[in-house]
Amino acid sequence: MAVHAMTVADCMVPPKLTLKAEITIHDAVRKMIQAHVIGAAVLDEQAHVVGYISEQDCLQHLLNESYHHEGQMLVNDVMHKDVLFALPDMSIVDLAQLMCGNKPKKYPVCSPSGRLLGIITRTQVLQALLKQG
Repeated sequence: MAVHAMTVADCMVPPKLTLKAEITIHDAVRKMIQAHVIGAAVLDEQAHVVGYISEQDCLQHLLNESYHHEGQMLVNDVMHKDVLFALPDMSIVDLAQLMCGNKPKKYPVCSPSGRLLGIITRTQVLQALLKQG
């Protein structure tokens, strides 16, 4: 299969972890550590992506909390709500170009309605490009 013909659906994997917006940052960090992930999509009750939270997002809030003795914040308070995502029929080349101009290391793969279908990382995109290179 030519690299231009490869799609996100060909390379995506199931997410190791998803989170709910209503849990605390402490619980989110524990779950991310247990799942060995650096971030997770935040889903609503219908499995639509409503946000994304990373270790980086949590780090500053845990520092502030310990220093200022602030109360525990929720994932909803910290998550990025303007999530960059990939569609399953998007070409790997198009996603690679998108990744070159944006910061996320992994992208949720969503249906056109916003329902989470999988995850794709820079590593998976690089592997696909090498395989077809």
